[in-house]
Amino acid sequence: MLVHNQFPMTLAVRQAKKQRRVSATGGFSVSDESLSSRGFRFHRSAEKLNLEHLNSVFAAVGFPRRDPEKIRVALEHTDQLLWVEYDKTQRPVAFARATGDGVFNAIIWDVVVDPSFQGFGLGKAVMERIVTALLDKGITNIALYSEPRVLGFYRPLGFVADPDGIRGMVYSRKHKTK
Repeated sequence: MLVHNQFPMTLAVRQAKKQRRVSATGGFSVSDESLSSRGFRFHRSAEKLNLEHLNSVFAAVGFPRRDPEKIRVALEHTDQLLWVEYDKTQRPVAFARATGDGVFNAIIWDVVVDPSFQGFGLGKAVMERIVTALLDKGITNIALYSEPRVLGFYRPLGFVADPDGIRGMVYSRKHKTK
């Protein structure tokens, strides 16, 4: 579900090639070990993910609350999923997912970090790992939908607006003419 003020960005191909080299070396800006030592654990499936707790993170960052059954269905249709659990609370504190055709294209959705846990590098850690997983599958056309106020976060990760003059469009019932 797109919110009307989300802005599409895509990963530039040259950044994708650079990211693939990083993937091959296993190097991330924040290591798994560093995050683990601070009580954070990565999960790559929806198993053990409490959807009510995830919904609370969505709401905390300003996303609309969603029907948990619809979240479950969306997760069943998700190709890549990564969430971070904080060991002390056993709750999700960061989340992102990607959908696509599994070969050429992917779109990253629902990137969130609980405001109480922002500044720990969790957003960057989640994004680097999602992008690397997609690149490792050979997918280099990676799009992302983001709120305009956080576009600056994604640019250092290689995302750009309208590369090569490509223009994205989103269907909106609000602007339908009679």
